[in-house]
Amino acid sequence: MKFIDEFRDGRIAASVARSIHGEVMAGRTYHIMEFCGGHTHAIARYGLPELLPASIRLVHGPGCPVCVLPISRIDAALALARDARVMLCTYADVMRVPASRRQSLLTAKAAGADIVMVYSVRDALSVARAHPEREVVFFAIGFETTTPPTAAAILEAERTGLKNFSVICNHVLTPSAIQSLLDSPEVRRVGGVRIDGFIGPSHVSTVIGSRPYEFFATEYEKPVVIAGFEPLDVLQAVWMLVRQINEGRCEVENQFTRAVTREGNRKAQALVGQVFELARTFEWRGLGEVPYSALRIQGRYARFDAERRFGLAIKSVPDHKGCECGAILRGLKQPQECRLFGTACVPDNPLGSCMVSSEGACAAHYAYGRYRRDVVPLQHASRSAS
Repeated sequence: MKFIDEFRDGRIAASVARSIHGEVMAGRTYHIMEFCGGHTHAIARYGLPELLPASIRLVHGPGCPVCVLPISRIDAALALARDARVMLCTYADVMRVPASRRQSLLTAKAAGADIVMVYSVRDALSVARAHPEREVVFFAIGFETTTPPTAAAILEAERTGLKNFSVICNHVLTPSAIQSLLDSPEVRRVGGVRIDGFIGPSHVSTVIGSRPYEFFATEYEKPVVIAGFEPLDVLQAVWMLVRQINEGRCEVENQFTRAVTREGNRKAQALVGQVFELARTFEWRGLGEVPYSALRIQGRYARFDAERRFGLAIKSVPDHKGCECGAILRGLKQPQECRLFGTACVPDNPLGSCMVSSEGACAAHYAYGRYRRDVVPLQHASRSAS
């Protein structure tokens, strides 16, 4: 597949890996956090840790929107879905996230709740038009990448006078999560979680640009390299970070120049600013309450805000006692360190959100990781992906 195979070339990957081996300093370790779940997936699928020096340690971050969704938000959606007036629309991964008492939107659908799996928010608009007698609620989720389409849908609903459509907004913000991690006790204390640099997300950065990460390079002295999702993208980003760390530089560099600019997509940003505003606080799985880390629908579009429209109560609920999703999302543990991983918790029967989405660290490790010892070799990747 042109322009994809080129970024999965095993010979080039081996060459970049040799360059990385030549750059690392003896006696030094490098702790690099890939924030985005798409990077976690690529790292596990292509076995990139096997190509890197042992001194480079890749740390998983909270960059999977399904994974960071707290139980309380799913519980609220479940309560609404049981209302006979409501048709709830959401994505497939969200339907499988475990909530309280081992319930999920999928089990609620099996029990008779009217829950519709959609591929986009526009599908939810179509459902609302097709069923004017029902209240159609879209359970919106995602980082900055998926926020503009939700904003566009709300504006279209207003323009066309669609009265039976509303949104439960779970759109969260990448920079706020990074800052919460860097301010956390685990990172700040001596001997805690070490983060020497970040592999910045690619899709998110196409929207917000590289500018927001400059704060972390300047104020926290953490280098950031924005990278694409292909294996050569990730390897080059690691190489660039190793060089920055060795030279004592803390800058934002853009490896993903084919899609990301410093300013980002200003039209998308304007669309989001027209419809949404910052929420004072939002609960993240693993991070707890994080101030100004999510968006809410502005008051002038309140009729499209399902939380206000239906008076939804969001009550915090603790995670499963045996699940280590919270620690994994904060970089404290690897998936294999959870005693439920691969035994009681598997993709077909997830106990934690990290095992649900393909971007979740547990799901990626289970499917591709060294746990299975069957990673996809880079030289065969283009053949297997076609």
